Amino acid sequence: MSGSSSTRGVVAAATLVAALTLLPVLIALPAALAEGPARAAEYLFRPRIGNLLANTGLLVAVTVPAAVVLGAAAAWLVERTALPGAAWWRTLLLAPLAVPSFVSAYAWVTVAPGLTGFAGSALVTTLAYYPFVFLPVAAQLRALDPADEDAARSLGLSPAAAVMRTVLPRLRPSLSGGALLVALHLLAEYGVLEMMRFPTFTTAIMQQYAVGFSDTSGSLLASVLVGLCLLALLLELLARGRRRVARLGSGTQSRPVPHALGAWTAPAMVLLAALVAGALVVPVASVGRWLAASEGWAGLLDTGLLGATLGTVGLATLGAVAATAAALPGAWLLNRHHSGLTVALERVTFVASSLPGIVVGLGLVTLAVTWAGPLYQTVTLTVLAYAILFVPRAMVSLRSGLAAAPPELSEAARSLGTGGTGTLVRVVLPLMAPSVMTGLVLVALAVSTELTATLLLAPTGTETLALAFWREASQLDYAAAAPYAAVMIALSVPLTLLLRRQILEEK
Repeated sequence: MSGSSSTRGVVAAATLVAALTLLPVLIALPAALAEGPARAAEYLFRPRIGNLLANTGLLVAVTVPAAVVLGAAAAWLVERTALPGAAWWRTLLLAPLAVPSFVSAYAWVTVAPGLTGFAGSALVTTLAYYPFVFLPVAAQLRALDPADEDAARSLGLSPAAAVMRTVLPRLRPSLSGGALLVALHLLAEYGVLEMMRFPTFTTAIMQQYAVGFSDTSGSLLASVLVGLCLLALLLELLARGRRRVARLGSGTQSRPVPHALGAWTAPAMVLLAALVAGALVVPVASVGRWLAASEGWAGLLDTGLLGATLGTVGLATLGAVAATAAALPGAWLLNRHHSGLTVALERVTFVASSLPGIVVGLGLVTLAVTWAGPLYQTVTLTVLAYAILFVPRAMVSLRSGLAAAPPELSEAARSLGTGGTGTLVRVVLPLMAPSVMTGLVLVALAVSTELTATLLLAPTGTETLALAFWREASQLDYAAAAPYAAVMIALSVPLTLLLRRQILEEK
């Protein structure tokens, strides 16, 4: 790694971010061992913990491959085939990002009350999370130069073999990054699993904290969750590989010729229609039905809804800026100075994101009460929690953007006398602007639906749409919850459209 002052500054910034993200873990682990290793072992080696581990593992083992297959297949169909109406399908396949996962779960429970437990949880999480794979894979497919694929076919390989030999290996960063996001979200998911009545470590932790408020049992369960997160990070590191993705050479990159689907056109459209129906039509139609059964649109105009909307927009904006800024040093180091240290700094930022928001929130509450009283119940502490929880979303996006920005251009700028900061501002950031915008939007979408950390850390009287929806939905008041769900979806639509424009580089 270079020893320049600018590089040392970036290393210091990445180290500070990694240390901040570890704070909740450093509080949870000592609390877990407060009553001694023997008590911890006695608690963890019980049939109940085995059942939780089996449920969590089964959900991850089924949902992650399903989301990867569906997301990658959908991206391939809209980006590399002559699918009729590809632009419309692209928008519809991204649209589920505008629907909070717990709203989808609530809709599916009301449409099919018997669809609970593992089957319902796997269905809803797959439908809610496949866009995390679809997005980076679609963007990568548009950025890939088809020259290698064309050369492989000219040497006698079949179309399928050419794709397997030249395209699929270069999609590994996008596929592994998307799969990692899905896995981490599953480990930390609470709303969907609670509604589907499928117990996992996260729901058990919430129950422990609800009963004992940060007791030893909850911390022990959180420690197991941290171990599962570390396993997911290791597997993603092995799957990602280090193959170069950026292209630098003479000539202009050509556009790939779409593959003709022929007889597969109808089955492909049926597959995409089923995906859109489950992920988008069911929840949106259910919210519309709840609205129709409520007091009407007058409920959308009350002051409580307006306050919740403003609170959501403000916190989402601050959280998105904080998480994206925090992710930039680690992503840059990983791409430009790949080493054991940079990998460790990047991996550390993923650990806390696997924890339920309540664990991160309680850790920050403990820190504020013990050492920084003025920060307790402030927007600053709330935004810090968002940055800790959602920095991986920005990290994955920035990492993909840097991977597509040839380092040779930065070296050329430096050889012409541009300093490190100037190179970053004039060369690197413009090239990775779409990925920066993607990171901002992904984090804003996550913050706008966050529940537990907001409840613990936000200043007294703060109201968000997610908190209001969960409060009403928990009382089975469909009509009262509907306006909050409708506004959450409405707010997310322009963000999703912006995400589509930036990811796919449409003008």
